[in-house]
Amino acid sequence: MKTIFAIVALAAWSMSGTAYGQECSQTIDGNDLIKFSLTEMRVSSSCGEVTITLRHTGMLPANAMGHNWVLAATADYIPVAQAGQAAGAPSFLPAGDSRVLAATAIIGGGEETSVTFDISSLQAGGDYTFFCSFPGHYVLMNGKFIVE
Repeated sequence: MKTIFAIVALAAWSMSGTAYGQECSQTIDGNDLIKFSLTEMRVSSSCGEVTITLRHTGMLPANAMGHNWVLAATADYIPVAQAGQAAGAPSFLPAGDSRVLAATAIIGGGEETSVTFDISSLQAGGDYTFFCSFPGHYVLMNGKFIVE
């Protein structure tokens, strides 16, 4: 009986659009419909380091429908995304910008990339947003990054 409840709870969690980071690593998918699979990611401040893996589940190449995963303070996310558009390829991020807290490379359909970063400077309960910096994608591909 406990197994059934555990399976039901896991299924409900996996459909919620939220990832909970007990293992200090999480995976998020991006697709050709300009959507991330998650709208919220939660990590424990006890992790120290977090690894985010981005999988592009679409089929289009990076130059047409590239995706990356970028983390910034929420107040900085739109200015960083707009500066990234001006910066252009290959990263669509302003070089050396301290507002970029972490970022993966741009990938195309069928590809995978990851970034490992130190979260000790992030505040538990702080206001952080993850997004894709490919031109225009940040409007649809974004979510909350919560340090607990």
